[in-house]
Amino acid sequence: MAERTEDDILFEEIDDELRQDRAHQLWQAYGRYLISVVLAIVLGVGGYQGWRHYDISSRQASGESFQAAMNLASGKKTEDAYKAFSDIATGGTGGYKVLARFNQARLLAQKGDAGGAAQTYRDISGDGGVDSLYRDMAVILGALVEINIADADLAAMQKRLAPLDADASPWRFSAREISAMIAHKNGDKAKAKTLFKALSDDAKTPQGIRARAQEMLSILGQ
Repeated sequence: MAERTEDDILFEEIDDELRQDRAHQLWQAYGRYLISVVLAIVLGVGGYQGWRHYDISSRQASGESFQAAMNLASGKKTEDAYKAFSDIATGGTGGYKVLARFNQARLLAQKGDAGGAAQTYRDISGDGGVDSLYRDMAVILGALVEINIADADLAAMQKRLAPLDADASPWRFSAREISAMIAHKNGDKAKAKTLFKALSDDAKTPQGIRARAQEMLSILGQ
């Protein structure tokens, strides 16, 4: 079994849109005569059932294509997997399109194309059609890739992270850790130590982030 990375968990989400049963009014009964009403109802039921079958079939097809692409990625068939995810990102349905884009970025990073991966994450984060939770996650994942690029625009990266530093943000601890890393990379040792110490002292900080913060404090010298 292939080793799971931290962001692999995201791609295991089931597209719950398959389980939603939305009521759609496709036809309206009109006219003065009962036969017209009956005909409208018959056509409405038939049309709705036909549309629903097509909708579910399309989502099932996207799900199967997504799983096939994941299998290619797990089998280290990176180029084939990337192409498969690209096809889903372009022609897939529902949440599979977004998940495919995240996988495209991940595969680019695995291939050593950090710039391409960072740009893909930026594209996701800037797409208003994507749920805000996933846009914010793309900011975090993109920053983790981009911070290792020699000529990365750290100021622009910090600007993208700023909204995620809010106390109400579910990504605040990751945003603060990356901000500390940016400060360290910029040579601002004092700021880096302050940020890492805040993470180390906060009882709400996730264990992994706290452990890394404590390790960095040891390296920087408390």
